[in-house]
Amino acid sequence: MRTRGSESVILLPLLPIFLVGVFPILLLSLLGPAGLVILGILVASAGLTDILDASGTFSEQVIVHGYVRGTERAGQRTALRTEMRFAALMIGAGAALAAAGIGGLALT
Repeated sequence: MRTRGSESVILLPLLPIFLVGVFPILLLSLLGPAGLVILGILVASAGLTDILDASGTFSEQVIVHGYVRGTERAGQRTALRTEMRFAALMIGAGAALAAAGIGGLALT
């Protein structure tokens, strides 16, 4: 029979994941529906930050590099649209979390 090695080796790489996940769990368990509202606001704020960052990056590329070929500009626009689409999903998810929290607060 083969003996199993110690599993404590994976403890250190998994510790940051655990520490990041503790905050939302404690937030939801201690605050209840109000925690959902706060989490929704945080997620929506992250989405807004992504939109501003994507727009800033696109503007920086346009200003620094000036006039570029159409194919390169199309690639930049595609990257901008992709980032903004993902950010819009984050804003929508944040709004849904906040709406669920407000609904939970109204029911309690």
